[in-house]
Amino acid sequence: QVQLVESGGGSVQAGGSLRLSCVASRSIFSRYCMGWFRQAPGKEREGVATIDSDGDKSYVDSVKGRFTISSDYAKNTLYLQMNNLKPEDAAMYYCAASTTNRYCTWSVFNHWGQGTQVTVSS
Repeated sequence: QVQLVESGGGSVQAGGSLRLSCVASRSIFSRYCMGWFRQAPGKEREGVATIDSDGDKSYVDSVKGRFTISSDYAKNTLYLQMNNLKPEDAAMYYCAASTTNRYCTWSVFNHWGQGTQVTVSS
């Protein structure tokens, strides 16, 4: 089992930045796929970004050029740097991990954090 704890959410104005963090209970980043998802009220959960065991990154089109996923193996921490935030980015953001797959698709995740709320005002 892996526990994931997110932090870093908050309220910002459009154009602002936030950095989300996700600490894992054990060292998995170098071996498995990790990712960030989000869910806005009344909408389905959406994949935002992934990073696989080789460090290759993938993003949903709507955040390309604005969001950056990264990881710090020594700290067992996953990050999501979010720049130029837009009102449509407002959502609960979830950290996710796969303990079965090194490489990422949106469907490989089997562990989830509790989420951190991001609010963006226009």
